[in-house]
Amino acid sequence: MAVQDAAHCRTLADTAEASTTAPAAHDHNHDGHDHDHDDHEHGRDHEHPFEWSEAVRIGLVAIAAAAVWFRVWEPYPAISVIGIVGLLIGGWPILKEAFENILERRMTMELSMTIAIVAAAAIGEFFTALVITLFVLVAEVLEGLTVGRGRKAIRDLLEFLPREVSVRRAGSIKSVSAEELSVGDAILVAPGGRIPVDGAVLSGHSFVDESRITGESMPVEKTAGTQVFAGSINQSGALEVSAERIGRDTSYGKIIEAVERAEKSRAPVQRLADRLAGYLVYFALGAAILTFLITRDIYATISVIIVAGACGIAAGTPLAILGGIGRSARLGAIIKGGVHLETLGHVDTVVLDKTGTLTFGRPEVQQVVPVDGITADALLDAAAAAELRSEHPLGKAIVTYARSQGRNVIEPASFAYTPGRGIAAKVDDTTILVGNQAWMADNGIDSSVARHQGTDAGSEVLVALDGRLLGSIAVADTVRPEANRAIEALHRMGIKTILLTGDARRVAVAVGGALGIHDIEAELLPEDKLARVQALVAQKRIVAMVGDGVNDAPALAQANVGVAMGSGTDVAQESADIVLLGNDLERFVKTLVVARRTRGIIWQNFAGTIGVDMIGIVLAALGFLNPLLAAGIHVVSELVFILNSARLLPTPEKTVAAPSELKPEPGEV
Repeated sequence: MAVQDAAHCRTLADTAEASTTAPAAHDHNHDGHDHDHDDHEHGRDHEHPFEWSEAVRIGLVAIAAAAVWFRVWEPYPAISVIGIVGLLIGGWPILKEAFENILERRMTMELSMTIAIVAAAAIGEFFTALVITLFVLVAEVLEGLTVGRGRKAIRDLLEFLPREVSVRRAGSIKSVSAEELSVGDAILVAPGGRIPVDGAVLSGHSFVDESRITGESMPVEKTAGTQVFAGSINQSGALEVSAERIGRDTSYGKIIEAVERAEKSRAPVQRLADRLAGYLVYFALGAAILTFLITRDIYATISVIIVAGACGIAAGTPLAILGGIGRSARLGAIIKGGVHLETLGHVDTVVLDKTGTLTFGRPEVQQVVPVDGITADALLDAAAAAELRSEHPLGKAIVTYARSQGRNVIEPASFAYTPGRGIAAKVDDTTILVGNQAWMADNGIDSSVARHQGTDAGSEVLVALDGRLLGSIAVADTVRPEANRAIEALHRMGIKTILLTGDARRVAVAVGGALGIHDIEAELLPEDKLARVQALVAQKRIVAMVGDGVNDAPALAQANVGVAMGSGTDVAQESADIVLLGNDLERFVKTLVVARRTRGIIWQNFAGTIGVDMIGIVLAALGFLNPLLAAGIHVVSELVFILNSARLLPTPEKTVAAPSELKPEPGEV
């Protein structure tokens, strides 16, 4: 009952911020507070979930109850002095909050329990009143311990980044405060150290634990040029990192900001929970009045008031939402508010961009197909030499592939590029032509002998040497390996998938067909994507749009839930409601599962609370429940629903293993 009305608790983020000074927590934008939420905060949450004063109060009430039961000292027959003292000591925080609720014209369970305690004492049932008070105090502590897990999770996030950082400046290494870091600083991270910024590795080789950021369970190898995230742990070798994002702009800072925002904002289902909690209290008081008018049984009347509780709804709903946000962050998905988590749980249609979302967004050589009598190496050498000076993405892909195969790429003596056609280059007194079929036809080369294979999803580059066709090279954007599994999982969940892309229809159909997506629209401009998403929303579909580019930003903003890939543009990430840090579509599916599970747990609490209250009120009104039994049912049911929500909270992380312990066992994947 310490968190009966979710609207009057201090936010976990506020509590954590008050006790930490981690750099990632500084300068957070707290705009968008729900003012209704803030106005009802009374600051009853403590920095520690169980304080000594609470233990003393519970002990004194328990002693007073025992003294009243055994009639240790009862100088007056009508009243119990020990009982009154025990009620004043134990009931004061409950009475104080009930009085504040009356002044604010809000109905909470503290008010109804205060009425029950006062009524029991008024008829001389001091032992019953003390036991009810004891139940309330113990329930508050147990709830505080449960919600304290969420508070600790926030504090752990805020305190995880290092406060002192080694930086190379002016040719020397110095230790500076993390708050003094600047973009462009070269930061040294020792083995076992925590990386304080997002950036690129300048030098060094190591394995980094990124599980807090991307959800990746195994350490990731890092060499010069690879990206690292703030909040990850350097496992083995030393790294020198160039700071590209610092403070709240890092991926880790954005996770903290998202969790803070989610805890401070209130999703529609949470507002519904608050209203329903108030309605249940009114209903219980009305049922109690009706019971007394019909039965004239004060015990049954008090039992009706006591047994009804909305704690499982009012406290369990925000706890479930916070747990869902935190669990999603552990998966590498930043959800920017509880409302987006709730909406995600209702999604029935997922709209996907192709380039950068289903594919990596960079062309790669898929096949090297020589004509009869020509080797693949000869074809590749000729193409790479001609493309060496090219700035075209397809040419760069061919050169990169040739070098990866260990081929020596020769510098051409001359190079000429014809836009829309191809390249003519001179290499060792030979003429190499690289381009499309039109380019070959322009130069009188018969390309019909080329074996056209596997080019539906990409481009076919033809290569000729001194007027003779050598063959073709298929270059295409590579489909992300996890995309197929993600699409299959979405279909198993009964979710409709749609591919919207600005690419050629031939390419879109090839990629979509390979992934099992049947609803495909290609050659779309940004405004076309926006119109398609608007049409789906108008059809009452709950749409999640997944994209990564500037051209996706309008559709991301228009969808019920916008999901941006972590490798995408800043515009796309700012327009989105959810950001996937790991660029892994499977993690989006797992986040969707978390959202559905969160919604399910909330509605379990709704149904369970209403069911227990209705049955309890009927039994109490009929005289089957005395006040003690009613209080027991109230507290037990409340804790059951609180713990049901607590199942969503991320489990505590294990201590990071030493590098030698991270090696897989023989046969382990």
